[in-house]
Amino acid sequence: MGKKFETEVIHNGYESSQFEGSLVPPLFQTSTFTFATAEQGEKRFAGEENGYIYSRLGNPTVKVLEERIAVLEKGEAGLAFGSGMAAVSAILLALTKTGDHVLCSQGVYGCTFGLLQLMKEKYHIDHDFSTMENKEIIENAIRTNTSVIYIETPINPTMQIVDLQLIAEIAKERGIPVVVDNTFCSPYLQNPLELGCDVVIHSATKYICGHGDVIAGLAVGKSEFINTVSKTTLKDIGGIISPFDAWLLLRGIKTLPVRMDRHCDNAEKVYQFLNEHEMVDTIYYPGDETHPQKDIIQKQMKKPGGIFSFTIKGSKETAQHFMNQLKLIKIAVSLGDAETLIQHPATMTHAVIPRDIRLQMGIDDTLLRLSVGLESWEDIVEDLKQAFVAISY
Repeated sequence: MGKKFETEVIHNGYESSQFEGSLVPPLFQTSTFTFATAEQGEKRFAGEENGYIYSRLGNPTVKVLEERIAVLEKGEAGLAFGSGMAAVSAILLALTKTGDHVLCSQGVYGCTFGLLQLMKEKYHIDHDFSTMENKEIIENAIRTNTSVIYIETPINPTMQIVDLQLIAEIAKERGIPVVVDNTFCSPYLQNPLELGCDVVIHSATKYICGHGDVIAGLAVGKSEFINTVSKTTLKDIGGIISPFDAWLLLRGIKTLPVRMDRHCDNAEKVYQFLNEHEMVDTIYYPGDETHPQKDIIQKQMKKPGGIFSFTIKGSKETAQHFMNQLKLIKIAVSLGDAETLIQHPATMTHAVIPRDIRLQMGIDDTLLRLSVGLESWEDIVEDLKQAFVAISY
């Protein structure tokens, strides 16, 4: 029987007795590894002997991280990358070829959108966005050349939810792999592989790191597929993680469940304040009791998460004026940090997306995304309150 999540984030993938009793996994800050003999080097390059060769191809510190994230996401194998987008690009390139089609959820991160456009323009790999609201819509959106279904849920930044189990069932009938960006939830709140999906991706920069000091990405899936990606798109394109960044993620991930609980609790309190404020038009929050996808949320998410978006009454200038009045809350485009962060998707994370497509995704000029941090929720609310007062004069 496996250990509980809170135990696995601390202990899995590392045995201190194998490293001189060091409580913390050692940092193997090395680019290359020596061979005892020339013959040993030949065997390792030929795949006839296990062992390390070069840190782009594998590193002991990175391996601990990869094994740990695989267990946390209930998968067979994990792979670490130098950024979230390195993970997204490696996985999508591994699953597509010229002439293929990618079916995407209604919204995606701006840089993922940019990558899809690049793949279309340079390699004739087409894509479509779908609401994926029901079986009929999903089936009608799938083409004969659809090679992968790519999903964000909750969707960034509109917090729309996609029924992962439904998607997985439809995709499996057609032999189409399903890839899920699980960044907003972390493996603590949602496990897409258990719902039948094939690959999970994280921008580990966010909740998995939790401290705003690392850029990294992770992917988890079946061993055969992950090993193929490791030997091809990761190795040859080279979007690898540094051993030091992997070491920092191992440190950050130990407190993931504790942090996520606090993020979620704080977000609920802040949501309650904003939901009653006269200057807030609409809030997009998975914890909303009236959320139209409440049943799906309860089925696949442990808690509503620490992020939500809201529209402010007025214009783009009103939204920006409001942001400029904040003192405690920082204007920044990341999320999942100890600090509460706010950003304007239309001009920041999703600025690359043409306006008409942005509006179809539900991203208008008054939409703000709030990543609720670990501060006292009362202080977060007070900062929001004073900003509203400041713009009302």
